[in-house]
Amino acid sequence: MLKHVLFLAAALLAPVAALAQSKPGNGKYADIGSLKLYYQLHGQAQPQSKSRPLLVLHGGFMTIEAMGPILPALAKGRQVIAVDLEGHGRTVDLDRPLSLDQMATDVTVLLKQLGVEKADVLGFSMGGGVALRIAAAEPQLVAKLVVISSHHRMDAYYPSIRAMWPGMTVQGFSGTPMEKAYLETAPDPKRWPVFVEKMKQMMLSSTDWPDAKIQSIKAPTLLIAGDADLFRPESMVDLFRLLGGARPDGGMAGLPASQLAILPGATHFGILYRTDLLLPIIVPFLES
Repeated sequence: MLKHVLFLAAALLAPVAALAQSKPGNGKYADIGSLKLYYQLHGQAQPQSKSRPLLVLHGGFMTIEAMGPILPALAKGRQVIAVDLEGHGRTVDLDRPLSLDQMATDVTVLLKQLGVEKADVLGFSMGGGVALRIAAAEPQLVAKLVVISSHHRMDAYYPSIRAMWPGMTVQGFSGTPMEKAYLETAPDPKRWPVFVEKMKQMMLSSTDWPDAKIQSIKAPTLLIAGDADLFRPESMVDLFRLLGGARPDGGMAGLPASQLAILPGATHFGILYRTDLLLPIIVPFLES
C-alpha cells in the first residue's frame, strides 16, 4: 500500500514541478550557521500596495517547484519568499537529525537576514508544521498564517497512514518524481538514501505538539484541509477551536480572527491543484 501511495503522490506532483520549473525564481543561498539555506524570490509588491512578503514552505520530500500551481498566482502583487527546507532540494542537510523546530529557527533567521520585519506565512503539510512553530515563537514577525493539510496531533492522522511510515524505504521511492527531483536539484545526489532515512526517522519520532503552543499563536490563521486528507476532518475543527474558532455562539458575537476551510474532493496529494478553490480563499484572507 505504501508503494501505491508514493506513486499516487508522484503522479500528482510531477506536473506541478514541471509547471513551476517553467518560471524559475531568483535563487540564492543564505548562510544560517553551518547551513546553506536555498531560497527564491518571486514577484514584487506593487506600488501603493499594502501587501506583506509571503513566506512559502513546501511539504516533505518536496521542493519549491512542487508548490508550483499556487506559488506564481500568489506572487502577483506581492513578494514571495520560497525556501527549500533542510535536506530538501538545493539545501544540503547537516550532520544532525531533521527537525521541524530547527527548520523553523533556520527560516526565521533567513527572514531577519533579508530585513523582513513582518510577513505572512503559508505552509503545506510538513511546511505547515514549520509555519505553526514560527508563528508561535515569533509573534511579532508573523502577520497572518495559512496552514494547508497539516496537524499538530499524531492521533489526528488515520492509523492506516501512520502504519505505513515504518515501511518507508529508498526502494519505495524508486522511479518517483520525488527521487528524480532530488537527484536533479540536490548538490550531493548521493545523499538521497541518507535523506530518506532521516525523513523516516523524523516521522517515526514525531510527537504531539502541545495544544498550548497552538493557543499561543497571535496571528489570524487560515486552516485548509481536503475532505479526503491524511487525517480525520473533524480533527481540523479541534485545531480550529484552539485558535479561537468554532465558538458556541453561532457567530453572533462576531467572527473569530481565524478561519477554517475543508475543500471538497481534495486529497493530501492533490489539494495544491485546487487553485480554483484555494486562491479565492487564501488571497482575500491575506489581503483583508
